[in-house]
Amino acid sequence: MRGGRVIGALALAMVALAGFAGASALAAPEAPLSHAGRWITDAGGRVVILHGWNMVYKVGSYRPADAGFGADDARFLARNGFNTVRLGVIPKGLEPRLPGSDGRPRYDDAYLRSLAATERTRARESIFTLLDFHQDLFNERFEGEGFPDWAVVGDARTLPAEPKQGFPGNYLVMAALNRAFDHFWANDPAADGRRLQRSFGAQWQAVVNRFRDAEHVLGYNLLNEPWPGSQFPSCVSVNGCPAFDRAFLEPFSERIIAAIRRADRRKLVWYAPLLTFDFGADSSHGDTGDPRAGFAFNMYCLAGGGLGSGGPPPGPGGEAACDTGYRLTLDNAEAQSRETGDALLLTEFAATDDLKTIDKVVELADQRMISWQQWHYCACDDPTTTANPKSTQAIVKDPAKPPSGDNVDTAKLAVSQRAYPQAVSGTPLAFDFDRGPKRFDLRYSTRRADGRGSFPAGAETEVFVPKLHYPEGYSVEVSGARVTSTLGAQTLRLRSCPGAARVTVRVSAGDDDAPRSCPVGPSGATNGDDVIVGTPGDDVIRCGAGNDRVDGGGGDDTIDCGSGDDVVDGGAGDDVIRGGSGDDTLRGGDGDDRLSGESGTDRIDGGPGRDRASDDSGRDEVTGVE
Repeated sequence: MRGGRVIGALALAMVALAGFAGASALAAPEAPLSHAGRWITDAGGRVVILHGWNMVYKVGSYRPADAGFGADDARFLARNGFNTVRLGVIPKGLEPRLPGSDGRPRYDDAYLRSLAATERTRARESIFTLLDFHQDLFNERFEGEGFPDWAVVGDARTLPAEPKQGFPGNYLVMAALNRAFDHFWANDPAADGRRLQRSFGAQWQAVVNRFRDAEHVLGYNLLNEPWPGSQFPSCVSVNGCPAFDRAFLEPFSERIIAAIRRADRRKLVWYAPLLTFDFGADSSHGDTGDPRAGFAFNMYCLAGGGLGSGGPPPGPGGEAACDTGYRLTLDNAEAQSRETGDALLLTEFAATDDLKTIDKVVELADQRMISWQQWHYCACDDPTTTANPKSTQAIVKDPAKPPSGDNVDTAKLAVSQRAYPQAVSGTPLAFDFDRGPKRFDLRYSTRRADGRGSFPAGAETEVFVPKLHYPEGYSVEVSGARVTSTLGAQTLRLRSCPGAARVTVRVSAGDDDAPRSCPVGPSGATNGDDVIVGTPGDDVIRCGAGNDRVDGGGGDDTIDCGSGDDVVDGGAGDDVIRGGSGDDTLRGGDGDDRLSGESGTDRIDGGPGRDRASDDSGRDEVTGVE
């Protein structure tokens, strides 16, 4: 047939049936992850949005499993729509002692095995783990955690660790702590002669060698909240620390990325700005030159009563001050991505049970379409949190107990759990969840985020729709796609329609209702001779010009053909068929059909059922109607 083709509705129907048959095997998103500019992407090139939590165990063995973080916690996270965990790796837990007499590093293999088991447990629930080399206040000597005792060198070992103001005050008042950072940035040697940053890079290699084949590892977060040491007074500015960033922080990132790349060239590497970035100061960290790099940043409110505070200060203007700081931090992060082409990830915020603060930050992050990991999954005896009491930072109070009942902060869960797109076959344009009316809106282009064309018709997008907010079900309004998931499913699955350049989705509370078919028409048909096959659902089919053959399939279809000599079979269902101009053959099939030949000499057969037909031209042959 000249110019003929089978329009995508039949293929879409087959894909939909396959999707229902294997729905449990479909994971959102598909490992491994990569990026396209600012966007995290999955193995199929879909844009991925991540929502999740930090789990950093800062005391004792430093093993999250020893705090009780296990399989029941992974199931709790997945069930509530959280698809990422930032897992703390404490360098002191990894290499607590200097090398032995043979000069070889003595990494704690039991520590690595425990972390690997924790990651595998998350992966079984399709949760992506970011491995985070975590420090706060450098080491226990300074009331913190992170680096091994042997990494405290020079006068940082001998100066008194005073005055003791805890976290984060020691950064501002304790000379010994700042000298420890000075020695680290200078890459001074430890007692065994190894340079500190070389040892740090080797530690990363030990971790990477263990995790490089783990498909659900999101990547490697080089160092949490780097601190400039004694140079910090020069950083107290909205401009940040340009000189320090260029002379020390950027070379450090490049050195550690190079060490990681000797062990793994595939996974994302996530560098971080200075701690001051959290509160609105800019970063002058340049492009690392790595094509698979991301910018991992934290965000807190400096106005909230002290460095690192999660919530707003009391009194008028407090919320506005925090809001200004948050927006400045997000502006700076987006500028960093525009300049470097690196992915974006918000790796800490909140550390509070102030629901307004949490709601504000997650709303702002969603407005910017930035993935996030909230602080923190548990209290877990955190020695360096601003939360007071420590339990106020937690979503689960004690991970050693089941994550249910009074062990879960249900109010925080209700604010943190949101409807959001987890995997988008295209490029997100905007999404928003309004908890009040329980309304979720999503707009996306079907263009690929990497700029290499568009996703084909039928490409799947997945949206998490929490039962917590939609206990009675939900309805879906959609343009440019159709719904393939079961009614009320927490994972709403959409497949794009033929020819759709943009998709809009609205989810509202109410009776389960969703469009199951695509309109097959101007976007699908041509002005040539087309073969159009409908889906088992209720289709709207517009043929266009040309001599077309149309099979509506099952469902109550509306078929409207243009000029040309068309052959139309409505199939089962109560169909409305209009032949248009030309000499058409119209068959109603089963069901109570309405057939109109319109102009031309037409052949109309109503088939079984109580059919009605109109002979508009007066020249039609009509059979099988009342």
